[in-house]
Amino acid sequence: MGIVNVTPDSFWDGGRYFDTAAAVAHGVQLAEEGADFIDVGGESTRPHAQPVPEEEELRRVLPVLERLQSRVSVPISIDTRKPRVAKAALELGVSLVNDIGASEQTSDMWRLVAESGAAYVCMHMQGTPETMQSHPVYADVVEEIQRFFSLRLQQLRDCGIGPDQIILDPGIGFGKSLEHNLELLGGLRRFTCLERPLLLGVSRKSFMGKLLGTEAQARLPAALACACIARADGVQMIRTHDVAETVQALRMAEAILARQRYDVGNDK
Repeated sequence: MGIVNVTPDSFWDGGRYFDTAAAVAHGVQLAEEGADFIDVGGESTRPHAQPVPEEEELRRVLPVLERLQSRVSVPISIDTRKPRVAKAALELGVSLVNDIGASEQTSDMWRLVAESGAAYVCMHMQGTPETMQSHPVYADVVEEIQRFFSLRLQQLRDCGIGPDQIILDPGIGFGKSLEHNLELLGGLRRFTCLERPLLLGVSRKSFMGKLLGTEAQARLPAALACACIARADGVQMIRTHDVAETVQALRMAEAILARQRYDVGNDK
């Protein structure tokens, strides 16, 4: 899943694709590099980001979505927590709603998804982008998010959303400390029992800098390591700024995993 941030303040590419033409060109480039989805967002969700008014978010994303529809053949998703923005995007042909607000009781969003039949990314977040990194606390981060997903799956089904529409995202960096993120990455297999596709967004995130002492521009190797380990642990979708490099790393990892042997002691 290639990222197109139509924002002036996203942590990695803020402002680079704020112009509609630049955002569309970037989405086309990501598709050419091998993205299976293009994820368009008009509101930064980095830590401490301020919310964007609904009208401004619509002004940013709708022209990009409209032009991309005729330029790429891969599905397009809308990264938003606002039902009205999602509705407008779906009316333009977007096929997936990537909802970082799924931790809230967003029944309006859920009813919209149910009526549209679109795919839905249910992401876990503790708090809001403005508050999520103030003091995240969990007794057991993997267990708590697994319970959250189980509850949401039932609530989404009660709203009429079919299981085959739902994708789960544990929300790396969204209300999690460095240790919480590492525990989540080490426990991804626990979520496969829920029998829904898993999406992971780790692209150049700040927890890597805290661990390795690197700035965002130097975190690509760390992000690729996370992506490959996640793929080995059952994650099907990787959301990234760096599509070409991530595609190459995943194809290599998948080629090895396809030949992985479990008959220890027998080399035939």
